[in-house]
Amino acid sequence: MERLAKSAHTGHPWRVHDVASDFEVEDVWAFRVPGAGPDDFRAVLEAIRSSGGIDRMSPPTRFLFAVRWRLGALFGWDDPESGVDARKASIRHRLPDDLRTAPRGPDHASMPLKAVYETDTEALRELVNRTAHALMHLGWVPRDDGGHELRMAVLVKTDGRLGRLYMAAIAPFRHLIVYPALGRQWERAWAERDRVAERRDERGGS
Repeated sequence: MERLAKSAHTGHPWRVHDVASDFEVEDVWAFRVPGAGPDDFRAVLEAIRSSGGIDRMSPPTRFLFAVRWRLGALFGWDDPESGVDARKASIRHRLPDDLRTAPRGPDHASMPLKAVYETDTEALRELVNRTAHALMHLGWVPRDDGGHELRMAVLVKTDGRLGRLYMAAIAPFRHLIVYPALGRQWERAWAERDRVAERRDERGGS
């Protein structure tokens, strides 16, 4: 995985630009997906979903998330009334008709980021709490060597001074611990996709 300049996201003609122009790009990362072709974006997304989420991350990363959820509960950052369409309108309300009616991908109770839209080359999820309205954009990009890579961009609209302080405070943890751990997990999930498929077949496709 590799951290990229913000222009790696802003300079690409993603459809998210049309609906999130008032969000600031915080981070852009590229993830390796060896052997993937132009039509494999959804297969990569499925491998990521099969990777186990936070529960299968490294102990330091799980600890950071546990601390974050504990602080959120203590200060009410993640209360239901502060979520999507409660405190702030979902960005889905900004989507053009073709994206609003298209499949958007599955949601899971354990996944705080909720699906907004999913196409053959990009996917968007969002999170709203008392600190920020955040978007995670995943995009499929051809490489100069003929392969493809997965790019993740985090876009944020902070909520006042609290949001700005919060984003500044967690920046070192994101860059040094969380995103590298996420990258290793995603890249491992892609490398192990055949074994995941075999396990599903053994369980009867469940």
